[in-house]
Amino acid sequence: MKTLIRGGTVVTMDPATGDFPEGDVLVEDGRIAAVGTRIEADGAEVVDAAGMIVAPGFVDTHRHTWQTAFRGLGTDWTFDEYRAILHGRIRPHYRPDDVYLGNLFGRIEALNAGVTTMLDWFHCSDRPENADAAVQALQEAPGRSIFCYGAGNGADADITAEITRIRAQLPGEAMALGLRGPILTTMDTTAADVALAREHGLRVSVHIHGTAGWPRGDRPVAEMRERGLLDDRMTVVHGNGLSDDQLAMLADAGCSVSISPDVEVKMGFGAPITGRVLAAGIRPSLSVDDCPSAGGDLFSAMRTALAVQRGLDGTLTTRDVAEFATIDGARTCGLGDRTGSLTVGKDADLIVLDAQDPALFPVNDPVAGIVTAGHPGVVDSVFVAGKAVKRHGRLLGLDLPRLRTRLLESRDRIAAAAGLGG
Repeated sequence: MKTLIRGGTVVTMDPATGDFPEGDVLVEDGRIAAVGTRIEADGAEVVDAAGMIVAPGFVDTHRHTWQTAFRGLGTDWTFDEYRAILHGRIRPHYRPDDVYLGNLFGRIEALNAGVTTMLDWFHCSDRPENADAAVQALQEAPGRSIFCYGAGNGADADITAEITRIRAQLPGEAMALGLRGPILTTMDTTAADVALAREHGLRVSVHIHGTAGWPRGDRPVAEMRERGLLDDRMTVVHGNGLSDDQLAMLADAGCSVSISPDVEVKMGFGAPITGRVLAAGIRPSLSVDDCPSAGGDLFSAMRTALAVQRGLDGTLTTRDVAEFATIDGARTCGLGDRTGSLTVGKDADLIVLDAQDPALFPVNDPVAGIVTAGHPGVVDSVFVAGKAVKRHGRLLGLDLPRLRTRLLESRDRIAAAAGLGG
């Protein structure tokens, strides 16, 4: 049960360990046993990483995976159009099998692009069977997944029984709760949801951004603080439009922030708050958000985050952005001690990138190469807890042609039912 990844350019994202221009990573029983140069490991399977970059797997902290079948449909949408079409017209026609296929193919897509850990922010929960189908898909897909249940069956509906039911299936860190408030429901419901999450030991994630107009006031974080709802188990998604003092409140409470730079810029949320949360003392994480509007890989998200913030103040570095996509994402998910860096003792969630590819060659700065020139096509290998799930550019153990056929059938049925044109 030993694998030695030998001779690659090793980027650990662990300042105590450092990086290695020509290094090795030893994996034993699914964990990182050693990182360094010229490691000896008798009996280990050797993976030749010469001409490759070895790095931690990416962590996507917020993705609506069920929407995968409608990739690219919303690239020109505003947020209001997204809500009206995707949620108003398309979502009501989703059956459990449609959810299953969207989640399964979407998780595979993320894995193919080097995302070893992903939080699935699921808000197609109009019926219990949909949630069950989503969970089944995540469990069948290779990769570390967190099912974040977002109540979609009414702004103030009682979700206690449903959360209790799903929590029994997903112990530990495999589940989170997506809050409905404070924008879409009352603060009383928001407080009840947080209390329910704490009762079941769940982290919480909540969308807050300015495009919804904040009909219940423009200081949602301040109200949540007054209710005692903020703590280090909460992640705020987006945060565009929050005042500096509310960002300081999040920092003081130990909250995390997930930024979706591509969607935020395209849909009119305003500039991503990357620099502002850094100034407040929060290390943000990155997310794809939704594939109808944006690409499904974190390489694109890293580039947008870097370009926008450098355009605003010139302060962000490629190392910062790579950390957002790895170790900071792991901390956001409460998994900082398990994944996100190539650190001895952590799970061996790692990616091997083909640095001979013309997009990356020659490698003068591996981190800059990953952030500014990386793409899913350079992901040669992916390991999750030491198990290879992609090798030599091909995903392992998956019948992709059959899944493609089924996903197209699902898309076409839903599109016809929703009255979408050809």
